[in-house]
Amino acid sequence: MGMRDGIPIALGYFAVSFAFGMTAVADGMRGMDAVIISATNVTSAGQFAGLGIILGDGSYLEILLSQLVINLRYMLMSFSLAQRMEPDAPLYKRLLMSFGVTDEIFGISITRPGYVRPDFHLGAMAVAIPGWVLGTATGAVMGKLLPAMILSALSVAIYGMFLAIIIPPMEKDHSLLGLVLAAMSLSAALAYGPELLEGALGLVSGLLPRLSSGTSVIIVTVFAAALFAWIRPLPQEEADADAAEEDREKVPADSTGNGGEKGRKK
Repeated sequence: MGMRDGIPIALGYFAVSFAFGMTAVADGMRGMDAVIISATNVTSAGQFAGLGIILGDGSYLEILLSQLVINLRYMLMSFSLAQRMEPDAPLYKRLLMSFGVTDEIFGISITRPGYVRPDFHLGAMAVAIPGWVLGTATGAVMGKLLPAMILSALSVAIYGMFLAIIIPPMEKDHSLLGLVLAAMSLSAALAYGPELLEGALGLVSGLLPRLSSGTSVIIVTVFAAALFAWIRPLPQEEADADAAEEDREKVPADSTGNGGEKGRKK
């Protein structure tokens, strides 16, 4: 069941990771290095951010902080899965599951009724993660074979991917447009602000300090998250409802239709 549900995820992963592999090779990274990154990370936004830091000779601290900020949501997803886990699930399966906690795999696992079954989650991982790695490898190979002109044209695929991510939610919530514009403005200010300020003030080029790409990613990510939390706080009623729902999910219904431990005692 998990492998079957993982097929659509694998197809989507292939397309996104293809862009990652192609971009990595086009920017000067070895194809095998890009494949290893995909095989050990399985995080699109984190990998693209890390790629920029690595190729920009960023520090280990920048990579650490950027990945922590970008991927912190996976820790929250893991907490939710742990509350719904089968009580007798062995530790080694839990550890294997933790490697494959992605937005999509988490979504199909947590929405199933009853306990979260490790075999279902692992089955989805067994199909989806190879799709991610294979897409990276294919993109890296194509990046080596395609002419430079075509490769340059295809390099916009990553921007199309991010547009596909943000445009549908913005159609439903127009406040997201302001958030995106604010984040873009801050990113542009961090990238070009020192140079423009030097020109405006007649200063020597390079006099003002420049932030590395990794530091800029961290600042913009934290800024965007804090801004959205400020302009769109979770209503207290909704927060209370979510907490009550989490409490109910701690005792899922068993296969006989009775509710949790109380149902079995009856």
